[in-house]
Amino acid sequence: MSDSATTNTDASASDERHGWWVTIRPWIVPTFGSTGWKQRLRKIALRVVFYYSLIVVAMAVFQRELIYRPGRAERIRATDSSLPTGTIHDVTVTSDDGVVLNGWHIVPPGLNCTTREDCDRELAKAKWLVLFFHGNGGDRRGRDFDSLSFTELDSHVFLFDYRGYGDNSGAPSEEGLAIDAQAVWKYATEQRGVPAERIVVYAESLGGGVATRLIADVCKAGTPPAGLILGGTFSSMTDTASSHYPWLPVGLILRDRFESDRCVASINCPILQLHGTHDDIVPLKVGRKLFAAIPEQSADGIPKQFVEFKDAAHNDFDEQQFQSAVGRFFDKIATRGR
Repeated sequence: MSDSATTNTDASASDERHGWWVTIRPWIVPTFGSTGWKQRLRKIALRVVFYYSLIVVAMAVFQRELIYRPGRAERIRATDSSLPTGTIHDVTVTSDDGVVLNGWHIVPPGLNCTTREDCDRELAKAKWLVLFFHGNGGDRRGRDFDSLSFTELDSHVFLFDYRGYGDNSGAPSEEGLAIDAQAVWKYATEQRGVPAERIVVYAESLGGGVATRLIADVCKAGTPPAGLILGGTFSSMTDTASSHYPWLPVGLILRDRFESDRCVASINCPILQLHGTHDDIVPLKVGRKLFAAIPEQSADGIPKQFVEFKDAAHNDFDEQQFQSAVGRFFDKIATRGR
């Protein structure tokens, strides 16, 4: 082959490789030349719109990766916890759409249950069962110690992971987590036989969006729980996301909205809401907006309550202050007819 032919072939290949760059280069690298200032401003404006549109599209496509940050493991067992043997037990429930949800049953200190029968016997005598709905990050590992604030108040705790979290299959979404919450409620009330009036629901952060929808549904069905405790949670995911990305059209692109402020209007059980004053994930004002939407008192006359933890970050509450607030709430709801 002649040198001339080789040169022509190389040039053609180079054109093919760089043709895409020639096409998009004007959008990325400003080329003003001798154009007037109006044309320059127009080019700048077009590029700003182009980049902004790319960001909006990326946020829309990957929004669930931003919302849900699950911890993952092939298998998580009660023996993986540092809690004493006999105080934590593996439990499993299957959701209505067939997803197997793994979790833990954590019993109060001093109890040593070795079998399911032992656990059921102690559960039947328990004053309270707490259903623990955790936030968007991690999984049930690490929340076992958070559960001690409740077990030390002589309560049992059911702590389940959502679909796509921990060792559970599936992928998280608002609708999926709603189905999971219903499965946990049915497991507690139907399979384990715990009356609704002995159940307290605790929900932190994203779990608040899951729990408020669940409790609104069970209240409408005439089976309200003894109480609902909300920690560091929001009025809606839209409000939370907008506080972090005020320059994005969150209301247009967000799929999983978790509109707790709409759900709480249907909740007639006592509600305690907790929030840190230095929460930079769910700002205090977003938590306050949710509280404003909650009915002033429960069906049996217990006023709603909002407790601020001074200088506390997102769900980083002082353990003693947290347990004290929960203990007072337990005392209040214990006066209800049972």
